[in-house]
Amino acid sequence: MTLLQALFLAVVQGLTELFPVSSLGHAVLLPALLHWPLDERSDLFLPFLTMLHFGTLVALLCFFWRDWLAIAAGVLGRYGAERREESIRILVLLIVATLPVVCFGYFFEHRLKVIFGTPLIVAFFLFLNGLILIVTEWMRSYKGKRPQRAIADMSGRDALIIGFWQCLALFPGISRSGSTINAGLLCGLNHETSARFSLLMAQPAVFAATVHEAFKLRHMTVSHEMISISVIAAIAAGITALISTAVLLRYFRDHERWALSPFAFYCMGAGIFSLVVLTFF
Repeated sequence: MTLLQALFLAVVQGLTELFPVSSLGHAVLLPALLHWPLDERSDLFLPFLTMLHFGTLVALLCFFWRDWLAIAAGVLGRYGAERREESIRILVLLIVATLPVVCFGYFFEHRLKVIFGTPLIVAFFLFLNGLILIVTEWMRSYKGKRPQRAIADMSGRDALIIGFWQCLALFPGISRSGSTINAGLLCGLNHETSARFSLLMAQPAVFAATVHEAFKLRHMTVSHEMISISVIAAIAAGITALISTAVLLRYFRDHERWALSPFAFYCMGAGIFSLVVLTFF
């Protein structure tokens, strides 16, 4: 992998990890479409992937540090009993929403790796991701306008539903943020609140993935060149992810009606384009 290829993939990771268009799907499809000789299932790709996840995690922590600080201060009782109960509730909701993907990832990781190296299947899942987004928007609009709910108003059942939707992202091409935002919308959240909860719950999920991947590196010998490329790529991914987070939340705040539609049409178009190119060219 060259430095230019690494930077390209890092920027794509920073953009697509948070937008509902599947970072994993793009990581599989783009090298295949560009005919790059990269084996993403090889051991040499693991340090690079680990650093990209770390860069994204740092970016999210930098953006949401006030939220985490407020939750921690609330749990410790700095803002009174009512705020303490609310903070504990939000923390429990995030834990409940994270548990399904950790369990499913642990038990099905090796089986899903087969799909990871099959661009045609990933292209289909990317199309399916767009279809899910547009159907969710249609279902939400069909139900009509409902009272908006805050994160603290969610039930444990809501968090669990969102958590199970997050498991769809274990299939390359299905977006983690898209799945969780969809679930949040169906649970009565608006786009911005759903996206905020999605990005908050992304952090323990990305942290778990980073630790899991880093643990695999303990018996590997990684070249200095690969380490340097991975560090530079992580910085690029982090900066891109930081900008993407701000843009995404601002976008959802200003485009409440059919906010997921552009991403849906993009995913369906990109999926069909990839299927055609990979099949006939």
